[in-house]
Amino acid sequence: MARLSVNINKVATLRNARGENVPDVVKFAVDCQKFGAQGITVHPRPDRRHITHEDVFALKKVITTEFNIEGYPSQEFMDLVLKVKPEQVTLVPDPPAVLTSNTGWDTTGNLSFLSEICTTLKDNGIRSSIFVNPQPDKIANAAKAGADRVELYTKPYAFIFHRDREFAVAPFIEAATMAKECGLGLNAGHDLNLDNLGYFAEMIPWLDEVSIGHALISDALYLGIETTIHKYLEALRK
Repeated sequence: MARLSVNINKVATLRNARGENVPDVVKFAVDCQKFGAQGITVHPRPDRRHITHEDVFALKKVITTEFNIEGYPSQEFMDLVLKVKPEQVTLVPDPPAVLTSNTGWDTTGNLSFLSEICTTLKDNGIRSSIFVNPQPDKIANAAKAGADRVELYTKPYAFIFHRDREFAVAPFIEAATMAKECGLGLNAGHDLNLDNLGYFAEMIPWLDEVSIGHALISDALYLGIETTIHKYLEALRK
């Protein structure tokens, strides 16, 4: 079964709105693990608008599952992850001002740059994952860059899912097959939710991990975080 990593950025966004420590991001991460999440994901951005560097260091002390740190591999970001040494670093091509990740890497044009980053992560015992669109050539070049995994950008799947789920998932099956042929592990994330997650995992049974934040935290406002995590885990089991 694919593992569930909970992205807790939105919890930090809510906390930062008041400038205090409510909700407590660290306690929330601990509780997510207690309720069954198999990983915690954060995406510290340069403007510190949600997760801060201080959060990252505090979370490292309490995460007993898998710590996944996402971000653009600037010098500042690399300095942070090399100090923290999470289990996984997911490389995303976000410019500083973007609201959320909205496309994958051009692994062809950035092959040399990504190769250098992946080598540095590997030398420090950190698994690397490159965020990509579901395009076989981009995945093949992620493998050439030395990545351990790719994370498929799943917004296009989520956008089309309710109109034609077979059509929506088809390019992702092709991309996932390419990842397997290249010897890459496979992650997925962005706009996966309780409606569309189960079918995606069913159609790609070798999926290693999903990272879900916005939808999961939104569901938790109605259902509570424990029930929500259980529902997402059940969706992955189906």
